[in-house]
Amino acid sequence: MDFVMSVPEHRVGEGLQFAWDDDFEIEMEVGATEVVIRANRAGLTSLARHLLTLAQQGVHEGSHIHLTADQEIDSQIDLVLERVEKD
Repeated sequence: MDFVMSVPEHRVGEGLQFAWDDDFEIEMEVGATEVVIRANRAGLTSLARHLLTLAQQGVHEGSHIHLTADQEIDSQIDLVLERVEKD
């Protein structure tokens, strides 16, 4: 089965655009030795799209998306996905 996902195109000077699928659900549990992220299909595709948005050519180091506890994710703490450049 083919799966096609559209990713908002990065345009210099306009900031990053993040798109959510309807009815997404994401929860995160932080334990002593692991972090578990659980999501429905819409939540997983939304997270994948966010990561692909950050991975685009021209996106600067330090660009990030901040997922706020009990808003975008069901969690006690926030989750930050950030781009870094390593050699």
